[in-house]
Amino acid sequence: MFKIQGVLKVANPMVQVSEKFSKREFVLTDNSGMFPQDILFQLSQEKCSLLDSYQLGDVLDVSFNIRGREWTSPQGEVKYFNSLEAWRIESQSKNTQIPAGGPSAMNLNPTSSTSDKPTFSTESEEDDVLPF
Repeated sequence: MFKIQGVLKVANPMVQVSEKFSKREFVLTDNSGMFPQDILFQLSQEKCSLLDSYQLGDVLDVSFNIRGREWTSPQGEVKYFNSLEAWRIESQSKNTQIPAGGPSAMNLNPTSSTSDKPTFSTESEEDDVLPF
């Protein structure tokens, strides 16, 4: 299992390859290195709908597996193909571009307000007796 973060650049429609197989391809731009990398991913079968709730420009975390296969041409030549099969897509933030230099250059985990933090009592609470 692998995971990558990037910006959704292309979202192609679902393609019905055969009666029993459908796929959907999309491109994610990874800005974590010196140069941006446009990476093609594939969703298949019921996973094709995972992309429906996202728009171009959204920052996404994509979990995927690398798939490889061998194919022999009619002439007997053996070739190998790879695909990146996405199986989970999560949004980091809608329509927020990752700056050059990667995710570390952008604060993706804003601090929460103090009202969101749980409070604990340090005083003895004799009225609250637990049976264990």
